[in-house]
Amino acid sequence: MPDYGHELVLGTFLTPAAENPQQVVALAQASERAGLDLVTFQDHPYQPAFLDTWTLLSWVAASTERIHVAGNVLNLPLRPPAVLARAAASLDLLSGGRFALGLGSGAFWDAIVAMGSPRLTPGQGVDALDEAIDIVRGIWDTNERTPLRVHGTHHRVDGAKRGPAPAHDIPIWVGAYKPRMLGLVGRKADGWLPSLGYLKDGDLAAGNARIDEAAEAAGRDPREIRRLLNLGGGSFSGAGFLQGPPDRWVEDLLPLVLDDGISTFILGSDDPAAIARFGEEVAPVLRDAVAAARTAAGTRTGSVRPAALLARRRAGIDYDGLPDSLVATAVEPGDREYARVRSSYVYAGSPGLVLRPQDAEAVRDALAFARAQEVPFAVRSGGHGISGRSTNDGGIVIDVGALDTVEVLDREQRLVRLGAGARWGDVAAALSPHGLAISSGDYGDVGVGGLVTAGGQGFLGRSYGLTLDHVVAAEVVLADGRLVRTDADHEPDLFWAVRGAGANVGILTAVEIEAAEVGDVVHATIIFDATDTAPFVQAWAELVESAPRELTSFLSLVPARGQDPAVGYTIVVWANDDTEAAVVALERFLDLAPVLQQQARLVPYAATVAAHHGEHTGGSAPATRGGLVEHVTPELAALLAGLLAGGDADMVQLRAVGAAVNDVDPAATAYAHRSQNFSLLASARGSRRAGIDAWWERLGPHLDGVYLSFETNQSPDRLAQAFPPATLARLGRLKAVYDPDHVFDGNFGVAPTPDEPRATMAT
Repeated sequence: MPDYGHELVLGTFLTPAAENPQQVVALAQASERAGLDLVTFQDHPYQPAFLDTWTLLSWVAASTERIHVAGNVLNLPLRPPAVLARAAASLDLLSGGRFALGLGSGAFWDAIVAMGSPRLTPGQGVDALDEAIDIVRGIWDTNERTPLRVHGTHHRVDGAKRGPAPAHDIPIWVGAYKPRMLGLVGRKADGWLPSLGYLKDGDLAAGNARIDEAAEAAGRDPREIRRLLNLGGGSFSGAGFLQGPPDRWVEDLLPLVLDDGISTFILGSDDPAAIARFGEEVAPVLRDAVAAARTAAGTRTGSVRPAALLARRRAGIDYDGLPDSLVATAVEPGDREYARVRSSYVYAGSPGLVLRPQDAEAVRDALAFARAQEVPFAVRSGGHGISGRSTNDGGIVIDVGALDTVEVLDREQRLVRLGAGARWGDVAAALSPHGLAISSGDYGDVGVGGLVTAGGQGFLGRSYGLTLDHVVAAEVVLADGRLVRTDADHEPDLFWAVRGAGANVGILTAVEIEAAEVGDVVHATIIFDATDTAPFVQAWAELVESAPRELTSFLSLVPARGQDPAVGYTIVVWANDDTEAAVVALERFLDLAPVLQQQARLVPYAATVAAHHGEHTGGSAPATRGGLVEHVTPELAALLAGLLAGGDADMVQLRAVGAAVNDVDPAATAYAHRSQNFSLLASARGSRRAGIDAWWERLGPHLDGVYLSFETNQSPDRLAQAFPPATLARLGRLKAVYDPDHVFDGNFGVAPTPDEPRATMAT
């Protein structure tokens, strides 16, 4: 296989001389200015005339912006692999993914032994490197949740914690010449890095053949392994190999690419003039020559997915048929980023493919692709959704997180445009300098798309209403692939459905919302001893209902554990900076039950919903049950107290959703619940899941409606409670128009009812 089709990379091999330490740093910076891709340094830790290579790598990475750095090659006997793995991942993270790990089994053994490492034979050195690669990759593999154990002869770890994960897939390049080392390259490495000065005629071809044979025996594609080559200094004068003008260099290097498969050339020179000419004059001409030759030969180029990862693909998905707009950002099982995108905040998922479209057109491509597969798909904006419907097992997830723009279109009209993938905490932070805010739940990592299409029960709810109450336009990808803009004048039926049942009619890509004039707010937290639960809950609810509209409060109840009493964690937001009025209102809460802790602050609204951008790793799937409540009666309060005391719930929460929420006509949006004052949520894990279902049978007579985002039970009964009869009938007729094939059925799917004439949809 003469040309493996890898992208051409050119770099430098610099001497890490300690006598003038800034000189080698300046040469690295000159390499970057010359347009080169890589700068490398030899590693001889026993050499007192040299800088420590790892320290130098870190310093150069911090002193440059674009160029990649690597040891050429790092001396493994003096660098423990587990520590080296963490150091490599750390440098990769700090440099933004600009590190490559070159490894060698060791040379100059007298000097290595003098530094404290035991002497190894050449064969033992190969075995030690083999074990080290397993440890390094194991430390980086944060997709695997079990501790790392490698019981080698030369290197051992026993229960090491994995991580951190690097910023990118760090390649491991091995310096090798002998058959056993070449076999190791073929089995486990990402690149072969010899020096031309140590090779005889025919060694490149023989080395490639040995590597390819070992790769195929290990079930790998030989194209997975990059072939690199350290070059001597060369000269831009004289005659001979790498002597003379740049075009002569190109003539010498081109056959090494096409005939010997070399795709990375590393120039060993400390001459800044030579480095400049190599980067500015040789590199671009060589790239053009290689591209032309590959085009003429029809050479397959680009990255090759390792066979081990191909084996993790799930049935029913045409991975090779992905549209071009999605290939670069798609994530499959085994990919480095899979752990970060597989799960939601609560649910551990294992999708077969996560698509991450970068714009609305790519969302259309993602939907068309997902529809053509034989697996289910889910749509995710932020991934917080506690119902668990933004991930799956073996299916496709369309993650619109990249559509995260926040734009103030018209400050005077308070009109804001949000991408569906923006996090509400980021929205709040972006709007705060303008004196604007949008009520948006209680957690800043929640995505715009899921919340704004379901409702939006937030800290400004009683003064502002639901988030969706202020939506003035939406952009949606429909089941047939059309990207449409809908508002009160354009497709008004669709606009009605998006606000409350958006998951039934399409994928939201952007929304325009009228924000509220909000500067600082009073944000208070009060923790109560809720041992006497029923009277406490009822008194809290009555106080909230009677409070001015500026006040919105959420109450979370946690059951007693051990010696700790049941606790009521209360958040109160007063929606302006009138601290005197806020204090009057807050003081009334202090009489509800024994206060364990209290705090009140005047803060920007953005501080109440800060986005943490935490990684979603999921967990044991909980059951969550929701319900809407007009008034917390003594009977309901007693039932909630029993639920808490019985240990059948991990948490019970009540959110205030009255006042401004109920100013809206129930027929104005698909969210039709406009008489209730509270939203109830309870969650339970493990064996308690069944218990909470039994409690909901008892609570049912006291509830009036369901909030979609808090409900894991999608039974027909719950669907009928989520949408009142007239609303559900209208949604069915609209479903027949916009989604007759029932494509969007993953989140409280409504059945199409095409037998009704569309003229009846004006109700």
